[in-house]
Amino acid sequence: MSNVLLIEDDAAIRTSLTRGLRDRGHAVSSAPTALDGLRLAVEERPDLVVLDLGLPDMDGLDLLRMLRAVSRVPVIVATARDGDAEMVRLLDAGADDYVVKPFSATQLDARIRAVLRRVAGENRADSSVTVGGLRIDPRTREATLDGTPLDLSPREFDLLHYLAARPGEVVTKRELLTHVWQIPYGGADKTVDVHLSWLRRKLGETSQEPRYLQTVRGVGVRLAAPA
Repeated sequence: MSNVLLIEDDAAIRTSLTRGLRDRGHAVSSAPTALDGLRLAVEERPDLVVLDLGLPDMDGLDLLRMLRAVSRVPVIVATARDGDAEMVRLLDAGADDYVVKPFSATQLDARIRAVLRRVAGENRADSSVTVGGLRIDPRTREATLDGTPLDLSPREFDLLHYLAARPGEVVTKRELLTHVWQIPYGGADKTVDVHLSWLRRKLGETSQEPRYLQTVRGVGVRLAAPA
């Protein structure tokens, strides 16, 4: 269940959306003005804010900027303005997504779940990963093995981090090319093989005597702590 703050001045819309989101499993608090919404965002620390732009005491875009100055809470903007330039302006100001009026509670619920999934993924990506004696910190881009720093190239680090974030999971070479090399339609598997070979050497292992990097023939590779 997520905690949603709804900032909307229209009482009928506020009541309808609050009921609809609660029916879909969200805990909802609401505010009819920008200043009340800002206060609740700071005091209650919701998981996500749904922000109407047409507020009586302040333009919603100004409130969005104020929110971004004090919080990283995800914000979905509800707006009747559907031009491309307006959407770019909202996203540049810090909105995570937007919905164009009129919209249903079902549509808003789907947007909320999508934004929260994305934010959860980003938070995981920012967190350090530990597998056995391996520790990888993506914020500092440092990796250690049994406390000893590993001298990795940027691509080797990205490859190791991607695998370590999925311990025990078999990852295909196509997936690695897509997410590590940013080649969406595939590329040469040999590229992956070469980098895995370099990475194994720095981890003190070989493909014949693996410790962390285990090849699953015909499928891909997985990283797991030594047995």
